[in-house]
Amino acid sequence: MRKNIRIVFMGTPEFAVASLDALVNAGYNIVGVVTAPDKPAGRGMKLTESAVKKYAVEKGLHILQPEKLKNPEFLEQLRSLNADLQVVVAFRMLPEIVWNMPPMGTINVHGSLLPQYRGAAPINWAVINGEKETGVTTFKLQHEIDTGNILLQDRFTIAENDTAGEVHDRMKEIGAQLLVKTVDGLVNDSLKEIEQDNTTELKHAPKIFTETCKIDWSKSADAVYNQIRGLCPYPAAFTQLDGKTLKIYSAKKEHSKHPDTPGTICTDKKTFLKFATADGYISVQEIQLEGKKRMGVEDFLRGYR
Repeated sequence: MRKNIRIVFMGTPEFAVASLDALVNAGYNIVGVVTAPDKPAGRGMKLTESAVKKYAVEKGLHILQPEKLKNPEFLEQLRSLNADLQVVVAFRMLPEIVWNMPPMGTINVHGSLLPQYRGAAPINWAVINGEKETGVTTFKLQHEIDTGNILLQDRFTIAENDTAGEVHDRMKEIGAQLLVKTVDGLVNDSLKEIEQDNTTELKHAPKIFTETCKIDWSKSADAVYNQIRGLCPYPAAFTQLDGKTLKIYSAKKEHSKHPDTPGTICTDKKTFLKFATADGYISVQEIQLEGKKRMGVEDFLRGYR
């Protein structure tokens, strides 16, 4: 049954590879993989393939890399694949002419419990906001972004010390299994679509900008600690140290009443470096000063005056 279902998969980063791999291992017929064009990267600006393309090449899958999704040539190639279903995981926003093409529609794997955290960075914002739980949603694409009917959801806990990177790695595996279950359900006609509930107050997950990463030390120790976790390992929360950017990858929080102005630096110049917040301190553990490599705080203090 699975071999008879023609699927076009659309995705770009490493997060999407787990889902594509799960479909391949489940025996589904992947007739095409749509991913981003190769981009120059690194010091030599060498053309680099997306994680999804590397996987597709390894598996001998048919690859399409359109610059524009409304390009007539690309649309003709897509049509010629005669897909029954399209699957989107961490890809671009699709025009209707693309998502409406296959008879079974287009489904998306989204890294949140929709309708909460619609947007480009659901994992980061769930951690930044100190959520104790998150999950994955599979849903049918329609006009407005992340608003289609829900097919399945799976929940899991965010531990107090989890970083966005750790949540990402758990989520990609959970999402991959949920995707296979979803496609099976669509093929068996056993899934009931559920409209998203928009009556509750929604939390959004917009794209992460530089301003999102800048630490405001006048906030609580909890808020700053969650910001650091939610932006690790990339793009990383940052502050200024002697006029240079200091990225903070991991830290510990301390709650205490103190006389220090938020942002004040406290250090013994050997073992600890901490910044005052509104209600305590953030003791940095792993950092990277502009122009230097990432290192532990003791190594940093050993070489910095």
